[in-house]
Amino acid sequence: MCPLRPTRCVTILACLVLNCLASERARADVRLPALFADHAVLQRDKPLPVWGWAEPGEKVTVKLGTEGGDVAAGKDGRWQVTLKPQPVSKEPLTLTVAGKNTITVKDVLLGDVWLCGGQSNMEWGLGGCDAPEDIKAADLPLVRQFGVELHFATTPQADVRGRWAVCTPQTAPGFTAVGFYFARRVHKETGVPIGLLRSCVGGTNIELWMSQDTLMNTPALAGYGKLMRESLATHQKDLAAALPGVEEWAAKSRDALKAGRPVPLPPAIPEFPFGEKMFRPRCVTLHNGMIAPLVPFALRGVLWYQGENNAGGAADGLQYVEKKRAMLADWRKWFGDPNLPFYFVQLAGWQKPSDQPAGGDGWAHVRDAQRKCLTIPHTGMAVATDVGDADDIHPKNKADVGDRLARWALVSEYGKTVVPSGPLFRALKIEGNKAVVEFDHVGAGLMVGRKDGRKPADELTDGKLARFAIAGKDKKWVWANAVIVGDTVVCTHPDVPNPVAVRYAFTMNPVGANLYNRDGLPASPFRTDDW
Repeated sequence: MCPLRPTRCVTILACLVLNCLASERARADVRLPALFADHAVLQRDKPLPVWGWAEPGEKVTVKLGTEGGDVAAGKDGRWQVTLKPQPVSKEPLTLTVAGKNTITVKDVLLGDVWLCGGQSNMEWGLGGCDAPEDIKAADLPLVRQFGVELHFATTPQADVRGRWAVCTPQTAPGFTAVGFYFARRVHKETGVPIGLLRSCVGGTNIELWMSQDTLMNTPALAGYGKLMRESLATHQKDLAAALPGVEEWAAKSRDALKAGRPVPLPPAIPEFPFGEKMFRPRCVTLHNGMIAPLVPFALRGVLWYQGENNAGGAADGLQYVEKKRAMLADWRKWFGDPNLPFYFVQLAGWQKPSDQPAGGDGWAHVRDAQRKCLTIPHTGMAVATDVGDADDIHPKNKADVGDRLARWALVSEYGKTVVPSGPLFRALKIEGNKAVVEFDHVGAGLMVGRKDGRKPADELTDGKLARFAIAGKDKKWVWANAVIVGDTVVCTHPDVPNPVAVRYAFTMNPVGANLYNRDGLPASPFRTDDW
């Protein structure tokens, strides 16, 4: 939901109008979006769009490295030049854009750009991770971040506010911690410069991050389209009453600027100027304000940490799969890459553990939905249940999370030979009184493991598997006797002679879940039933 109060809405509207007025005065100048600025990392090995604004019809020439091009600005003043792909450049390049004026952008690298999206756990800065040694050693001049500033918007915006920062011990605390650890490992193992576009907002539903057309016209999300239409209709009269006053104020402000007089105060506007309704948000406002303006910036892929706000029961889990499927298709369309890699984090453990074998509480269903999202092509998932904090929704161990995301990228995007994931449920086979669970990504083999902070997981040679539950047709769950047999886990219980289903770590905070592969990566929670 858009958290704007009336006074803040007035301020934002005033800024928008004044920005428009200021832009009119500078319309003859060639301009670039905020993304194209000193210290930028631009995408290597892909066609590279560079765009901006100028006087309609004005010829604009763009030059970067060995490539260049020119184009005339359209009737709306927008222009775009798409440069041919260029290889990695660790040496700083200069981007020049010339029309009636010339813009020089310095210290530009060609590497891989990763969009870091989601909620507060992606937004969480390295400075909040109790990692002083990592910050002290964060002298990584080829790793950089562009931080997109918060912006709820009713329509797709043309630009964002933000700046590029080179990773140093002084700037690293402000980097997305998950993105930092991801970038550090990928850069270390490949040498490729890494650019992070941090565009995330705490406490946000996934519905805010997809375009209006997608949310309103995806059949599986029909309920949300209906919600938005009702919300818009509810505030139509208030908006209609307010807009004439805003237009009159803008005209008076324009005259005042030209005459050098003070700008008058803006009029009162509705509390929900974008058609939002308390507890019934219009959605899509963050896509409009923080994703659409990035298009068509060339990307290597997306890192995503979100889901807390969408967690609920079984129905919410099923809907989350459809929402993420829709959002991925949406972003891939907007960024012009149908195979755009999308690596996401499964929610970490949080709150007091439950001892009920049936589970299904808290975030259990959304975690299982996240696992099922792996059926979407070109995706990967970092399991984080073992690095959570029962007392903090923002666990400080983002190092393992970033490292696990990096594994997926290293395998799929960089051709490295590493195990990308811990065990992922593949199939259940019933053999008499035994429920045999098969897995993908067993790596060097399955083990009973123990994770202590940021230390690698240790094998407990005499340990017993925990958090496996088993049930028969009566749907009565009991804790299973679970043992590793080769690359499988065999579950039994004397009270379940004819098992039909297994659940693992299917609870809000599955403390004690201890199935790992010998590469030190935890198994994802799962359930084999659809009860």
